[in-house]
Amino acid sequence: MDHKTRAQESLTAAEVALYEMSRWMYDNPEIGHQEHRTSARLASFMGERGFRVTHPAYGLETAFAARSGTAGPEVVICAELDALPGVGHACGHNIIAAAGLGAGIALSDLADDLGIRVTVLGTPAEEKLGGKVDLIDAGAFAEAAAAMMIHPSPEDTLDPKMLAVVHKVVEFEGKTAHASASPWEGRNALDAFVQAYDNISMLRQAMKPTDKIHGIITHGGDAPNIIPDYTRSEWYVRAATPQRVDELVGRFRGCMEGAATATGCRLTMSGLGNDTTDLISDPVLGELFDANISALGRTMQRGADRDPSRAGSTDMGNVSHVVPSIHPMLDINSGDAVNHQSEFAAHTITADGDRAIRDGALGMAWTIIDLATGNRWADLGG
Repeated sequence: MDHKTRAQESLTAAEVALYEMSRWMYDNPEIGHQEHRTSARLASFMGERGFRVTHPAYGLETAFAARSGTAGPEVVICAELDALPGVGHACGHNIIAAAGLGAGIALSDLADDLGIRVTVLGTPAEEKLGGKVDLIDAGAFAEAAAAMMIHPSPEDTLDPKMLAVVHKVVEFEGKTAHASASPWEGRNALDAFVQAYDNISMLRQAMKPTDKIHGIITHGGDAPNIIPDYTRSEWYVRAATPQRVDELVGRFRGCMEGAATATGCRLTMSGLGNDTTDLISDPVLGELFDANISALGRTMQRGADRDPSRAGSTDMGNVSHVVPSIHPMLDINSGDAVNHQSEFAAHTITADGDRAIRDGALGMAWTIIDLATGNRWADLGG
């Protein structure tokens, strides 16, 4: 029996349990760095299947590493854990995690025969906080020859474009006063936020299609009859490259400073979480994955053929700058529903979502088999 058939049989034996894990995650969403039940459950799942499990791992309470194989090049398969506030697993991390576990299981009995080490890495806090950057800094990818994951989407894309992003917290401080009797005695921090928001809206005509700025207000005041003396908002500033993000952050700061000056409020800007960068899709890994996913009946479009203004961001971009990586998007046939909508979350636990788990797990496992049997290690990162 060849390696790919053995991998498929191992995956098939775990298939129902993987679908159940995806549904459990859907029913029990946990946001970044709060994935305590999720990480414990996934780590235990892998431990029960013979993996050498470290949990917690790399100094992060909700990270884990599940390993098989004892020698040779290491391949890291990323299993994202966190959900979004309010809309749960609307980015499909339940599918990502289940597919990552499945790829590891498919390879577990083959790792020593192939002369490789396989690590399924539970990666917390992808949304907003960029948890993979902390894992990079802690050495989780230091010995990796390759890294990969799959991501659910409304379409199949082999090498999606991803934008660099920085997260900013903006605070305006003013002075309270009675909103009816003596508003002139106050300094309205809510006015400062509104002015800043308008400034960003007016900046948009000078932004490129791949420039993105979006924000929410997290504190706008305490009572309608009190002039607000404090507002807090969170913002994402994205662009095609880190260099362009730096330029855009300069314009963003000008918008905030102008609002502070106009309203007589004091401005404080700070970072939130880790900055993430653009994604480099390794051509050799992409070529191998494309052939394997095609054998499973999927036709992948290329990122270059997609509208780059529709791109999102991922901390897998940072991984791709330190180790050859891929991050293909797999269609879950969600119709009009797109990532970060509750309707998309609901579609992750349909038969189409299950197919993405199976295809993603096999596509990654078969790609790693081809990498090892073809001895393509030296071709990576070219």
